[in-house]
Amino acid sequence: MENLIGEGVKIDVSAKASADRDYLITVDDIRAWETANGKMPEWCIILFQTGFALRWPNKKTYLGTDQKGPDAVKDLHFPGLHPDAAKWLVENRKIKAVGIDTASIDYGQSTDFAAHVALMTNNIPALENVADMSKLPAKGFHVFAMPMKIKGGSGGPLRIAAIIPSQ
Repeated sequence: MENLIGEGVKIDVSAKASADRDYLITVDDIRAWETANGKMPEWCIILFQTGFALRWPNKKTYLGTDQKGPDAVKDLHFPGLHPDAAKWLVENRKIKAVGIDTASIDYGQSTDFAAHVALMTNNIPALENVADMSKLPAKGFHVFAMPMKIKGGSGGPLRIAAIIPSQ
């Protein structure tokens, strides 16, 4: 539970994701955020804004297809976190969790779910389908992710909120 409450940072890759539905967030994107904002705080929650939250609830524009089932995987197109960036975060930054405004932390057509594996084998949860983050600043806010209790579950729905302190 301690991984789900903490200082938040937002890394906005929405321009890149708008140009490429299958965009993979890179280490360079993380480093560019740190160049602009300073090194991310230890034990923060990183939220990646791709802009795809604004496409919800239209399945075709959000997921790339409105089809369902295993045969639809080839038609899924949405951004995700590059596995190398997930591994880099695990090895180089102390973080509590990551979140993204797409259906998965891995890009749409992933079959190996390498970003999931890199994060979750290191007890770093991924918050998916995060709502519109456009009003959040790049830093200076707190995240509260409150999951539903599911006995024996490996994941489940949660309500996520961000608090921006008054200036």
